[in-house]
Amino acid sequence: MLIKQLSIFVENKAGRLAEITEIIAKAGIDIRALSIADTTNFGILRLIVDKPDEAEKALKDAGLTVSLTNVIAIGIPDKPGGFSSAMKCLADAGMGIEYMYAFISRDKDRAYVILRVNDNERAIEVLKQGGVEILTGDRVYKM
Repeated sequence: MLIKQLSIFVENKAGRLAEITEIIAKAGIDIRALSIADTTNFGILRLIVDKPDEAEKALKDAGLTVSLTNVIAIGIPDKPGGFSSAMKCLADAGMGIEYMYAFISRDKDRAYVILRVNDNERAIEVLKQGGVEILTGDRVYKM
């Protein structure tokens, strides 16, 4: 039930993101979701791709600093309160969220969110008990 996320250190300079995404494209890898957080000099690019292990290798072979992190992907109703109910499950269990980002798919009436928490297994259990859909890696990688 865990999803592999790539985290890539990116120098904050023109063209760097293009170089990284070109490496991924040339390796035949498709990006499913992304987020970037930056400071003045660098950023962390977080990616969900269809072939995370191959992407990690291609990026490392190109000399980039890359790590794989396990995250959770949830599916929620795409309506008012859908996201709030999932967040309430975690809050009621006293669980914090390190970061998150949303992504879209072709599924109608569903929204999807990537979560990074400090205890994935407990978060999955809490979310399931709250009726929140937990996505598998296979499903996310094929979206």
